[in-house]
Parts: sequence; C-alpha cells; structure tokens
Amino acid sequence: MENKSKNNANRVSKFYDLHTDKFLAVYGHVFQAFRTKNIADYLNYTLLSVGFENGMKVLDAGCGVCGPAVYFAQSIPGLHIDACTISAIQVELAKHYLQQSHVSNQINVHLLDYHNLDQAFPQESFDIVYFLESFGHSTDKKRLVDSCWNILKPGGKLYIKDLFKRVSNDEWEQLKIDEICSEINAAYEYQIADLSEFLFMIRSRGFELKMIKVPEVEINNFERL
Repeated sequence: MENKSKNNANRVSKFYDLHTDKFLAVYGHVFQAFRTKNIADYLNYTLLSVGFENGMKVLDAGCGVCGPAVYFAQSIPGLHIDACTISAIQVELAKHYLQQSHVSNQINVHLLDYHNLDQAFPQESFDIVYFLESFGHSTDKKRLVDSCWNILKPGGKLYIKDLFKRVSNDEWEQLKIDEICSEINAAYEYQIADLSEFLFMIRSRGFELKMIKVPEVEINNFERL
C-alpha cells in the first residue's frame, strides 16, 4: 500500500504542477468546486463551521495556493496555520499570495505529502486539521487518518469537506452515480470515498463523530463550476 500511496502522490503532484494555472483561471485562489457565487459566503460559512478561534494552531491539508487559509488568517489575526500541498508550483504561488495578502506571519506553507504529517510535525501539536476538497486525493485514507490523529492535540478536531459517493436504492441510478464518480476520479486524480467505510475507519481510530451534513447554505446561492 505504501508504494501505491507514493505513486498516487506523484500523480497528484504532477497533476497540479501541470494544471494549477488552469484552476487559477477558473476558480481564482479558492480551488473549490462546491462553492457559493459569492465566495466570501462559502468561506465565512466554513470558518464558522470548522470552529476556528483566536490563538489556535491548525493545519490545512491540501491547501492549494492558500486561498481559504488566507481568508481565515485575515478574519482571525491570532490564528496560526501550517498549510501543505504536494505541488512545488503551488508552494511558490502560495508564498507569493501570502506576501501580497500580508499574512506571511500567520501561515507557513510546506511541500509535503499529507500522508506523512506525523513525520513532519510533532505529536499532539494541532487543534484542528482540515481538508477542503482535498481528502479525496488519497488512496490510503487509513494512513491519512492515522497521521491526522497523531498530530492532533487531545480533543482536537478533524474537519473534512469533500465528495462522498451517494447510495441509491435504484439500480440504474446507482450505475449512473458510479459512472460519474469514476469520471471525477479519472479527471482529477481522485478517489471518492465510501461514506460508510470512512465512518467505520474514523470511529475505529478513536474519533468521536460530532457532525455530518451537507453545507447549510441556500442551494440557489451555489455556482456550478
């Protein structure tokens, strides 16, 4: 599984090194497909939903070019963020964006495979680890969850906003769902998770499930990208 994970990390790295300029052209600095027409509405909702507080130390796993991280840092001046991406190009773009946004003192960007968080950071050092449409890039989600567990403080929070495969009682609808998920996986170097398997995984690891829901934002306010 380790070799499979490493190979997938290499593919994801190459994907973003090659396509980040295209993402910037479509999404701006916030690489989120499921988002509101006014991006600040989505980011503010996320800020409140995650539960960031002044003085917290948090980790953005799969940060892109730090669009969300910059918004969170500007909103909470006492928030400290370590952000990681597998793409060297994204690291350089993110550092430039941090300087432009005057939050370099709050955000540190790392070139890092997020499966190895517990090798890069001390045990029990973060209040929150969050994934914003980045968790699905992992093909070794158990290793990733274990890594997050090790670097979270006792009582720390794991927050994941991502796609999970929907289950239907209708055979033909399920075939269509599976087809769409396969297309997304192939197009974006992704591996959409099965929600039941994921919940079993995190509960077995020791996490206490606090919340599972679709974003509570008026659906008409979402754009389709």
